Amino acid sequence: MKASGSESKFAKLPVFDLEFAMRVPRVFTDQPLQAGSTVTLEEAPSRHLAKVLRMTAGRELILFNGQGGEFTATLTEVGKKAVEATLDAFTAEDRESPLDLELAIGLSRGDRMDWVIQKATELGATRITPLFTERTEVKLKGDRLEKKKEHWRQVIISACEQCQRNRLPTLAQPQALADWLAAERTAGTRRFVLHHRDSKGLPAQEALTHVSLLVGPEGGLSEEEIEQARAFGCEPLTLGPRVMRTETAPVAAISLAQYLWGDWR
Repeated sequence: MKASGSESKFAKLPVFDLEFAMRVPRVFTDQPLQAGSTVTLEEAPSRHLAKVLRMTAGRELILFNGQGGEFTATLTEVGKKAVEATLDAFTAEDRESPLDLELAIGLSRGDRMDWVIQKATELGATRITPLFTERTEVKLKGDRLEKKKEHWRQVIISACEQCQRNRLPTLAQPQALADWLAAERTAGTRRFVLHHRDSKGLPAQEALTHVSLLVGPEGGLSEEEIEQARAFGCEPLTLGPRVMRTETAPVAAISLAQYLWGDWR
């Protein structure tokens, strides 16, 4: 039967695209949130809601500020420069993994670092620490470093909006590998350094609650850095016989850790 002319413009979309088009958007804000109050959203989310999603007054959305839980909200005013929303009900929704997991990753060039931070956030990492290592080719300091940190924070925010996390993982100050190794850790934290030449995997039979994963940049960590990490108690870890890229290894390691000790079981 031929479709009628009044058929919805979404009717021919695949199911996934249809769900995406119709879903309620999630928006992060740095502001304090309280049911019944009205907030004026920041410039970036306001522009996205008004110009990209073309939302109008009366539409629903979800707001969260990274402190846990989320609010349903209703748009009350959509202007050219600002969007206002009234907060309705609060839901104490917690989608955090029981595994406290830190990813310490050597800085990489181009979009690789963005990709790693995005995926680590989606996979439930609670802390992300960028590291300067011997083979790090990215030079960051001063204003450029601060701009890059803010850029990474926006990557984390976007990932949390997409994956429905209501708490942002901590983005640590970029630091030298030696400083990270010497820093104090939560009692009971097990630290692993990815090293493809080793033969030891994650201790699947043990019940771990605090894990740190150390991954090198492009080209990996040097043998001297591997030995330095061992000296500070990092256990060598392999993910199999194949050599993974610096953006692939963290995804594989975090996924395995979440399966063994997190919320994938």
